[in-house]
This record gives sequence, structure tokens and C-alpha cells, in this order.
Amino acid sequence: MTFARNLIVSAGLLAGLFTSAQAADITGAGATFPYPLYAKWAEMYKAKTGTGMNYQSIGSGGGIKQIEAKTVDFGASDMPLKVDQLDKSGLMQFPTVVGGVVPVINIPGIKPGDFKLTPAALVDIYLGKIKKWNDPRLVEINKGLSLPDQNITVVRRSDGSGTTFLFVNYLSQVSPEWKEKVGANTSVQWPTGVGGKGNEGVANYVQRIKGSIGYVEFAYAKQNKLSYTQLANSTGNFVRPTEEAFIAASANADWKSAPGMYLVSTNAPGKDSWPIASPTFILMHKKQDKPAQALEVLKFFDWAYGADADKAALALDYIPMPDNVVNMIKANWKAQITDGKAAIWK
Repeated sequence: MTFARNLIVSAGLLAGLFTSAQAADITGAGATFPYPLYAKWAEMYKAKTGTGMNYQSIGSGGGIKQIEAKTVDFGASDMPLKVDQLDKSGLMQFPTVVGGVVPVINIPGIKPGDFKLTPAALVDIYLGKIKKWNDPRLVEINKGLSLPDQNITVVRRSDGSGTTFLFVNYLSQVSPEWKEKVGANTSVQWPTGVGGKGNEGVANYVQRIKGSIGYVEFAYAKQNKLSYTQLANSTGNFVRPTEEAFIAASANADWKSAPGMYLVSTNAPGKDSWPIASPTFILMHKKQDKPAQALEVLKFFDWAYGADADKAALALDYIPMPDNVVNMIKANWKAQITDGKAAIWK
């Protein structure tokens, strides 16, 4: 009896240990924009701590819905939520990195970075006004390039997407017509084009369809060897999507004046700034039903603001948050995320 009882107790202890280990793994869902980085961070953190991070790359709209429903430990969105939206759902948000959205094209013979676009030309392509690659307006911008007499296939997102929000937010800033007719949200009524799901879907379509144009987070353009474009910024200077251009775009971000850390920095000033660059955000509940699990999430992102994680971010062309913003983020954790009585982050 004693031996049998000991077996039962030992089995129970093992089960408890296994459950505890499993509970430490954290779950998140949302934006596809930062997915390449979050996947890399998860791999590095698991190797360092043994704690897993399962992230579903389902789009910002899906991430917001899942965190509101409490089916994940954190949500991720490239479209920040305004204070009234956060308060309504009992959420807080904080940025992780800055990344860039880039137009990508599939025109045979055109190398990455050779093709140029002005804001007006990009808007007119997505409004369906410029229909061929040898349109006189594109030829004028791209003197010296041989552009084909080929129809343009516009590719855009089919799902609720923070990448779309950044892209159309930019188009709304540079074009009153776009702002009036289409506007800016995670999902819009597109005037033209075929839809792909996720950054992955858009990248795949552009790879397969000759004569196509789409928009993706820069890491997807690099990973899929897509031909990205130059884009004229707010000063009229044509710039390429580079680490330096993303840093320039984020340099003037005023986080202290951003209520609830709501900040969109597209069409940033500066001659070297990439015009479609902005932070991506994490969403968490202020009052945590599972404080131990929430603490594991905060430990993960605390590590993600460290030197090793920053190196991984830069290698994938994301720009880490500066130290003063990280300090602000951690102060917000301590002030806002509680078990209902006390702060979870000490």
C-alpha cells in the first residue's frame, strides 16, 4: 500500500511539475509585420530560458480580437489603439520595434531598388488610375529604365492588417483623394486589386504574378528576394528602405506626448527618412486573471529589450526602441498591469 501510495504521489508530483512547466509557455497572436522577428526571439528565448513562446501570425485585427477575448496572453497590432479603445477593453499597449513597409514589384529585368515611385504615382496605382508599367508618369520618374507595355496587377491584403493600416495611413497623408475615398484602417474597401492573406500571402502573389505590385514588411521582401522600390519621402528625396532610413524615420518620435503610447510615424520628416515606417505594438490586459502567466510575458519582453534581442532585430531590419522609451514602457508595466491589487512587475 505504501509503495503504491508513493507511486501515486510521485506521479502527482511529476504531473504537477509538467503542468507548471507547460504553464510557463506564453501565447500571443496578431500582426504579421513583426512575425519574422518574434519567431527569432522565441527561438532565442527558448534556448536561453526553456520557456516557449507560441505566436500566431494572423494579422493585427485577429490579434486584437484574441486578446480582447483573453484566448492569448498578449495580442500584437501594428495599428495602435487609442486611449478610449484601450479603456473600453481594459488594455494597455507598448511598442517593441520600428519596422518599414515597402512597395514590392515583379517586373522582369528590374533589380531591387532601381524602380522609383512618387507618393502620387503610388496612390494612383492603388486607385486604379495608372494601369500599365509604361504609363508616361512612371516613365518620367524612371528615366533610363526600360518599362514594359504590361498591365499592372495590384496586390493588397485580404485580412484585417496592421501592415495595411500603416500603408493606407501613409496614402491618406499624401493624398486627400485617398483619404476621402478610401481612408485608413486595418481593412478598407480597395478600389482595385487581388487580396493575399498576411504579409506571406502578398509576398507569394507578387513572386508568382509578373507585372504585379504589393506592399509588405521589409523582412518579407528580403527573405523572398522581392524587388523593392525607392520611394520619395516628405522632402521629395528618393530613399531606399535601409536600417539608416528606418532609424531616421523613428528619430523624431515624441513618445512623451503620445497618450496611451498611441503613435503612428508614417511620412516622417527628414531627407533620409523612409516614409512608411512605424512602431509595432503589444497589447495586454491591465487586470490579469493569471498573474504568474502575465509575469512570464513581461519577462520575455524585458529580455526582448536587451542587447542580444536588439542584435537580432537589427539583423532583420527592425529598429529597437531607445533606452528612454524602454524605461517608459517598464514604468507603465509597473503602474498599469496588476493582479487586481498589486503590480505584477516589480
